Amino acid sequence: EVHLVESGGGSVQVGGSLTLSCAASGLTGDRHAIGWFRQAPGKGGEGVACIALSDRSTYYMDSVKDRFTISTNDAKRTVYLQMNRLKPEDTGLYSCAKVSEFNSNGRMTYEYLGQGTQVTVSA
Repeated sequence: EVHLVESGGGSVQVGGSLTLSCAASGLTGDRHAIGWFRQAPGKGGEGVACIALSDRSTYYMDSVKDRFTISTNDAKRTVYLQMNRLKPEDTGLYSCAKVSEFNSNGRMTYEYLGQGTQVTVSA
């Protein structure tokens, strides 16, 4: 069974930066895509970024593509999300996911989802 454990969330002021980490276990091989899914109160969830472990191709939601960077380590079992120039609308619970489909408009489907780590951006 796949397990995804996030860390690195916190509170930051507008314009600040945070880096989230996702430790993935239970994966076999590297023909998987891992992504970040965020949920904010009163809003639907949206897929923020995704990385294909096989070739490290990356994909982003349009509203974050110039500010966020997704990456993975050499073992391809830890996935990072570097978030820069954070805005209040980036506030939410960020969960790591084993992605099935990802679209740059924020629509993402997944097989597994972690518990999440909270990111709060204040003015």
